[in-house]
Amino acid sequence: MDRLPQSILFCCDHNSVRSPMAEGLAKKLYGTGVYLQSAGVKSYLDIDGFAVAVCMELGIELSRHRSRSFDEMVQWGDDLSSFDLVVALSPASQRRAQELTRHAHLEVEYWPILDPTGLGEGRDDRLASYRQARDQIHGRLIARWGTGNSED
Repeated sequence: MDRLPQSILFCCDHNSVRSPMAEGLAKKLYGTGVYLQSAGVKSYLDIDGFAVAVCMELGIELSRHRSRSFDEMVQWGDDLSSFDLVVALSPASQRRAQELTRHAHLEVEYWPILDPTGLGEGRDDRLASYRQARDQIHGRLIARWGTGNSED
C-alpha cells in the first residue's frame, strides 16, 4: 500500500458523478488527514441525483456539492501544482489534467471508472450502475491507501 498524499484532486468530465463520489468516499475514509477536492473538464451540470443516492447509502452527503471545472479552479486561484496527485476518472479529464500540469512536477494517474450515466432501463438498473461505479472507486482507494479512518 502506498503512503497517502497530503492533497489529491479527483477529476472527471463534468464533476457531477465520478469525481464527487471519489472526493466524498476519500473524505469518509481518510478524514482531515488529506486535502481532497474534485473538478471536471466542464461544470455545467449539477450533482447527479443517483450519485447522491448511492453515496448516501454509505453515509456520504453529496447533495451540497457544487460542480466546478478546471478553468474555474484557475479563476478562483486554485493552483493545480499545489496538489500532490491528480486522479483522473475519465480519459477526457486525464488529457486536460496532463495539459494543465505539463510544466509542473505533478503526477496524473488514470483510474478507468465506469461512467454510469445513461446506463440501465429503470431506476433500479440505473442505481445498480451507479453503485458499481461507486464501488469501483471505493475499491481503488482502499487498494491504494488502505481504509484510513474508516470503520468498514
